[in-house]
Amino acid sequence: MTTLNPKVDLFIADGCGRCDYYATDKCKVRTWQMELQHLRQIMLETDLTEEVKWGVPVYTHQGKNIVILSALKDCVTFGFLKGVLLSDPKKILEQQGPSVQSARIIRFTSVDQVINLSDTIKEYVKEAVAIEESGAKVEFKKDLEPVPDELIEIFDELPALKDAFYALTPGKQRGYIIHFSQPKQPQSRISRIEKCIDKIMNGEGFHDAYKKK
Repeated sequence: MTTLNPKVDLFIADGCGRCDYYATDKCKVRTWQMELQHLRQIMLETDLTEEVKWGVPVYTHQGKNIVILSALKDCVTFGFLKGVLLSDPKKILEQQGPSVQSARIIRFTSVDQVINLSDTIKEYVKEAVAIEESGAKVEFKKDLEPVPDELIEIFDELPALKDAFYALTPGKQRGYIIHFSQPKQPQSRISRIEKCIDKIMNGEGFHDAYKKK
């Protein structure tokens, strides 16, 4: 059984804290509290570790991210970080945008949906853990758009970051892409992206953030 993490209780009660609606009835997390509670209960019946990363619940196995829960305006998403490698016999996994190569999600809009798929979810989680233990890797294809490969890979690992990035204005997106693409070394590009995750999640542009300093 998974040990309860009090940070997840706080997330379900008040939200992720990345916007002005935190702990208010306008918070999108509060809209889907029952669905999130039921999904959490399913995950508590696994052997995964319950954590909070990037403001949302993440379930890990031996330090590797397996599942991420997110609340959007119109649904709750249950995401597998390497979902593209799952066999998906029930055909319930979705690609969240054309540039997402690795992650796959299940969308939920009711508690009944969660209950009806509870056994299937557990089977998919078992397969996801087995895939992680096998060392299987996702082969990333080059993206024709001027988006750094390192950013695309992080989007695959963090669907919530992808949502936040593409919610920015085109100008703000371009500012980040230019900033992330400048270093020649991949690790330097990754470092720049990681330093800006919180800013993107907060809806800030790269240049706006630096004007505040």
